[in-house]
Amino acid sequence: MSNLILSRWERWINRRIPRSDTQLFTQRNLFILPAAAGVVFGILLLTMLITGINYQNSLIYLVTFLLGAVFVGAMHQTHRNLSGLELSLVQVGEGFAGDDILFRLRATAGKDDAIAITLSVDDVSVYLGHVPSGQSVDLTLPVPSAFRGYLRPDKIRVETRFPFGLLKAWSWMRPVSAAVVFPRPVAAPDVLSAVEGGSQDASSRSPQGNDHAELRPWREGDMSQRVMWKRFARSGQMVVADWEAEKGSPHWLDFNAFPGTDHELRLSYLSWLVVERGKTGALFGLNLPGQFIEPDSGSPHTLRCLRALAVWGEKKPRDSQTERHGTRSGVDLRNPEQATSGGRP
Repeated sequence: MSNLILSRWERWINRRIPRSDTQLFTQRNLFILPAAAGVVFGILLLTMLITGINYQNSLIYLVTFLLGAVFVGAMHQTHRNLSGLELSLVQVGEGFAGDDILFRLRATAGKDDAIAITLSVDDVSVYLGHVPSGQSVDLTLPVPSAFRGYLRPDKIRVETRFPFGLLKAWSWMRPVSAAVVFPRPVAAPDVLSAVEGGSQDASSRSPQGNDHAELRPWREGDMSQRVMWKRFARSGQMVVADWEAEKGSPHWLDFNAFPGTDHELRLSYLSWLVVERGKTGALFGLNLPGQFIEPDSGSPHTLRCLRALAVWGEKKPRDSQTERHGTRSGVDLRNPEQATSGGRP
């Protein structure tokens, strides 16, 4: 029953507040209720009224009705703080999974000043002190992210409790634009691409079938498929085989260079490699299934590759689709072991 009521409430809210990057707050989409202090204040007024009736005390009547008038005036002023306020999404940010993604908003007051406004998403809130009538103020709202992909908050809550904190007026903004969240970088093992230099066809050959290899001690980040387990069982020494198969150009970052690894972890490996190549200004290209980015260098190229990794296999959220932290709902890639064992292919 509670789920049914909540679902109907959500549908009713979504009809009143459709998705838009610009939201004007009016009587149609503003809500107001007593805050906790307002409930206590109301109980106090009721107690004073009953006491005044019982003792027929005019002074108690006077104080009760005076405080009641203050409560009504506070209700009108609290509602007026948000009435006519326009909130616009100016720019969506970008970042890595697990970080706060910055959404830049602009608040424009109507004919009345907007005072003591708070904007919040989940447990993150930003306080907007005073927006004079007819003027605009820009602010930045950090939105938490958990997974790569598109990040679009379901609702941005706008609230005020001015004056006195007796009542709270609130509404929501439901943005259309989505931010892009890059895969969380995870240090990649030493592998080379199977893409030949200058070719746009990724080779499907795996170096595992080659008989010529160099052995070296195991290092953190090496894939378990490359460990010589039979030697480890005999001697207790964990060594890794560096295959000497024909490998492609070192300028290529290849999705297929990590056989047997979960797709999400591959993207995290590639994200780390892109960031490292970008720091050094090295020339590199990116090969993803269905997408091929020619070798280049510089910040724009690095950003283009990170965006390609972020949205690979993802669809932009439609108006009817909402996700708490973005489009990906699998495992948290800040834990590579979890990603290897439980991520989506």
